[in-house]
Amino acid sequence: MTPDHADARPGTADARLSANFWRLWTGESVSSFGVYVTLLALQVLVLVTLHGDAQDVGWVNSCRWLPYLLFGLLAGAWIERRRRQPVMIATDLACGVLLAVIPLAWVLDRLSVPMLLVIVFLYGASALFNDAASMAVMPRIVSRAQLQRAHARLDGSSAVAQTAGPALAGVLIRVLGAPFAVLVDAAAYIFSAGMMATLRLGERRSVRTMSKTSVRQDIREGVRWIYGGPTLRSLAIGTHVWFAANATLGVVVPTYALQTLRLSVLQFSITSAVAGVGAIVGAVITTWVGHRLGTGRTVIATHLVSIVGVLVMALAGLGDAGWPAALTLAAGQGLHGVAMGMGNSHETGYRQAVTPDDLQARTNITMRAFNRAVIVVFAPIAGLFVTLGGTRASLMVAAGIFGVAVCVLAFSSFRDADITAHH
Repeated sequence: MTPDHADARPGTADARLSANFWRLWTGESVSSFGVYVTLLALQVLVLVTLHGDAQDVGWVNSCRWLPYLLFGLLAGAWIERRRRQPVMIATDLACGVLLAVIPLAWVLDRLSVPMLLVIVFLYGASALFNDAASMAVMPRIVSRAQLQRAHARLDGSSAVAQTAGPALAGVLIRVLGAPFAVLVDAAAYIFSAGMMATLRLGERRSVRTMSKTSVRQDIREGVRWIYGGPTLRSLAIGTHVWFAANATLGVVVPTYALQTLRLSVLQFSITSAVAGVGAIVGAVITTWVGHRLGTGRTVIATHLVSIVGVLVMALAGLGDAGWPAALTLAAGQGLHGVAMGMGNSHETGYRQAVTPDDLQARTNITMRAFNRAVIVVFAPIAGLFVTLGGTRASLMVAAGIFGVAVCVLAFSSFRDADITAHH
């Protein structure tokens, strides 16, 4: 038995997940905790510390994902030719170092929005190659029958991080300031690199070359696999539309909370933490719901829940300000969190279950590249939405885009897709 599946019995969904998986899970979970601290810290850093606006938030979000647009397809082909473990270790370390530059620049009185854009871009480039490697590793350390359950475990820990991360960020920002709060994430990445070093993958260096012809061919194969068949193509398009809606929320919600509703950083951190609570609930019930509705219908249902959540967010501030507005926003965030906690494991698990191993890296990173390209485009546009129409109207736009995602999936063959058919 290879090191990859040391504890797993291939083909059985209820088999014990491998020791390799739990090492990966530990590193990813700690890293996720830090990411959610940084997410809120960067929003406060731009809007409060550096006195930016919604368009600045949009540009920061865009630069975070711009490397996926520029290098995403190449990264997938490149990873297919490399041992994935060293890439995961090196990129975790790079992310930690880059985040540590933020408080250093603040101490030296050099931190500005343009400098932050450069740091975030380089951080995004490191995260791109880390994602390509780690996503391609997953089908090697768990059986295909376990993919949805494994991703549900990762989503569950991410949901816990989404709950605790913003709450901790609120405290750290209040005590240390936003520039220093990101040091938690820097330390988390260093820890994750250490955990990745303990994986026993038994990888061998690929003998494939990096000729221009072979790279183009690899990229075409990955794109063709995703968009060539009706079911995966529908899932891909629906996911792209979902990312457009969520990218809009990523710009609108912090501006809505901190500037329109004038919530304190503590109040905003609590509303963000409630989204994490919702994600925990979603991750807990996702397998149960999936068994009853099937993969396709479960994903469609999650998008409907997101629409309701966004509409609830828009009600905040129509009555009393302060804590009543914060609680209403938190309720909407919580519903959207439930949707995210339920949906991701089914989408990712299904795509990986139907994809051959030699296409995993290219397929996963192609999807991520196009999804993040959507963020690159829509994050600045969302900032423009806010400037021209206001935050509440922009929330309505986000709800409408989620509705488009529902229609794309509901009127396609993905509606009847079920991961259990591919065990």
